[in-house]
Amino acid sequence: MFEELYALPPELVDLRAMVRQLAQERIAPRAAEIDASAQYPADVRALLAEHDVLGLPFDERHGGTGTGTLMLNVAIEELAAACASSALILMLQELGTLPLKLFGSEEQQQRVLPKCASGEWLAAFALSEAEAGSDPAAMRTRAVQDGDEWVINGEKTWISNAGVADFYVVFASTDRERRRTTAFLVERDRPGLTIGKLEHKLGIKGSPTGSPVLTDVRVPAENVIGEVGGGLRVALGTLERSRLGAAAQAVGIAQGATDYANAYAKERVTFGQPLNRHQGIQFKLAEMETRTAAARELLYKACALADRAQPPADLGKWTSMAKLCAADTAMAVTVDAVQVLGGYGYTTEYPVERMLRDAKITQIYEGTSEIQRIVIARAMAGA
Repeated sequence: MFEELYALPPELVDLRAMVRQLAQERIAPRAAEIDASAQYPADVRALLAEHDVLGLPFDERHGGTGTGTLMLNVAIEELAAACASSALILMLQELGTLPLKLFGSEEQQQRVLPKCASGEWLAAFALSEAEAGSDPAAMRTRAVQDGDEWVINGEKTWISNAGVADFYVVFASTDRERRRTTAFLVERDRPGLTIGKLEHKLGIKGSPTGSPVLTDVRVPAENVIGEVGGGLRVALGTLERSRLGAAAQAVGIAQGATDYANAYAKERVTFGQPLNRHQGIQFKLAEMETRTAAARELLYKACALADRAQPPADLGKWTSMAKLCAADTAMAVTVDAVQVLGGYGYTTEYPVERMLRDAKITQIYEGTSEIQRIVIARAMAGA
């Protein structure tokens, strides 16, 4: 009964096989170059759009596949096993559009979502600031109403897809005394919107992360997402679900590292026998496989709960547990994968060092592991 909760029907098994083939045959050979060049892989974006992979986050009425949260995250997992930066392309299509799907008006949805489902448009989620990362209520970006328009001023940081996104979901303070924020749809061609510096990162180098700057950016009142003053609800409602993407990415990284280390241990000969005949290595590989499988089970359970017509009241606890478990697993597994390869694992000639660097961010973005523990503990306490 528990297995049936998130079993994939045959047509989605075929879809997973297609995504896996794309990932292994077309994207994996590009992964090292994407990392080394730190260039956005526009060819991978085009490939995903061509095969309708970017339609996975969307309902059929918006031009998407209508296949749900579980299938979306299965696809993210498959992509991340090959190239975590490429997986982020799909993750960000969900993150940047969830505010519109969950809280946007019908007009906003029809205006934006079909273009995202086709891959014509890319999305970005602009919440974090230099002084307001895990505490969004402390943000300094402000929006002031001027007639039937809003004027936005401020700077965001750590924004994925900076410079390549076609629109940004920008959160701004609209009532500082009451610490109320509002979410706005800001198209990239709005006068006053510029992109500041791009970050030089430890990993996920093929995905640009930067600082959108808003200087007297004017947007019409119809670009308010949800209610004025309801930005925190939009942000938390989005992150409750989008953190599953980070969990799926982490599971994919862990599985990719496990598979590579296992294959290496079969071929590498030490002391006259394959590396995987040594008990110390056997135990390490067994632990890697087990932890990855356990993280996947929790991820799929949380995805299945999110796909229910009436998700449970404690969905946030499940998505936080999945993200926490998967992120910590990805870090532990990739560290062990480097160890299995020994000195070779420490070089860029082999992919596990890249996987180790990519894994670290899964403990940070979409809510740090510490924040996930707070969410889980509060849910347990009934807070």
